[in-house]
Amino acid sequence: MRILWVKTGGLWPLNVGGRLRSFHIVQELSKRHRVTVLTTHAPGEDLGELARQLPQCRHVASYPYAAPKAGTLRFAAALARSWMSPLPVDLLKWRVPALRAEAEWILGTSKIDLCVADFLHGAVNVPLGSAVPTVLFSHNVESTIWQRLAVNESRRSRRALLNREWRKMRATEIESAERSRLVITVSDVDAAWLGECAPAARVRSIPTGVDIDYFTANGIPERDAHLVFSGAMDWYPNEDAMLFFISEILPRIRAVIPNVTATIVGRNPSARLRGAGQAGGVRITGTVDDVRSFIDEAAVYMVPLRIGGGTRLKIFEALSMGKAVVSTSIGAEGLPLVNGRHFLQADGPSGFSDAVITLLRDSTRRRSLGEMGRELVRGRYSWSNVALDFEAYCEEALHQV
Repeated sequence: MRILWVKTGGLWPLNVGGRLRSFHIVQELSKRHRVTVLTTHAPGEDLGELARQLPQCRHVASYPYAAPKAGTLRFAAALARSWMSPLPVDLLKWRVPALRAEAEWILGTSKIDLCVADFLHGAVNVPLGSAVPTVLFSHNVESTIWQRLAVNESRRSRRALLNREWRKMRATEIESAERSRLVITVSDVDAAWLGECAPAARVRSIPTGVDIDYFTANGIPERDAHLVFSGAMDWYPNEDAMLFFISEILPRIRAVIPNVTATIVGRNPSARLRGAGQAGGVRITGTVDDVRSFIDEAAVYMVPLRIGGGTRLKIFEALSMGKAVVSTSIGAEGLPLVNGRHFLQADGPSGFSDAVITLLRDSTRRRSLGEMGRELVRGRYSWSNVALDFEAYCEEALHQV
């Protein structure tokens, strides 16, 4: 197949879940197909490194672009435009004229068999419904994330804005799904939701994957009563989870296990989070070169997410390294894991802290969960296996009428 892959927000470096998933699938597809990649890069990112990391792709092009951030004049302008547009501001701000023009030109050359619009943010840069069939790669049900943001927002005025945003996001999500030849989600949960809300769409799902060669234990000893979370801290659901952990969960654990320690690993932590971490005695690293050494030290890997969609690669990464994981139901949503066998699922401050305390007190249980989780993900969910499923669905989209 001759595939055009369109993704805003970049593919390199591999520092967020969406990039990881997309990069590894593109890498695998390029071994057997002619793949052209169109993406964007932020100031300071090495656009040449992406091409070097994907040497088997037919062509890799990246456009300099930084989406406007909240609180800036550019964001205010995008917000004003969104009020006159059916697009929510989170999608409107990711329309990149140069990238869209290039995508339209390539699709008009008759040299592409299939276009992959990566995330909804990619879909707004692709002419859906063109002669070339489009596969929408949906890493998250985006409207669900925004709806959960609204539910968890205490400020009335901001909650009203978020309610408007998620409804516009849902309408765009449904329209994009129904105008695409096929939608590929990253969990059966997401596939079922889209199938119900967009009955005209054809929806398939692939599992989450993990780089099993990279995420393997390095022999660094586990630290006693030590908790670890990793993720991009400039993604609001991660920040919310850590503020929730520091204020509501950690004090309950310390009341029983006073020597418990915690490390939060991930890029761009806000001043608010750094302040909360300092006040709560939690180490916050910021960007690190290698997250594995920090995961290795964890007695328990924690995922106290209250907001999110899609699936969390971070859980598979921790399991691949043999770590015992405690996650909320939202954190583990869509993953093929059995509670009590591969991880512990717990919600609310009391339930989550109790689950963590149970594992900190029981090293045998920790080892058992870690071993069962590692066996599961390393046996079934390598990126090469996931990419084969993705490839088969692309073939299906190409040949379906």
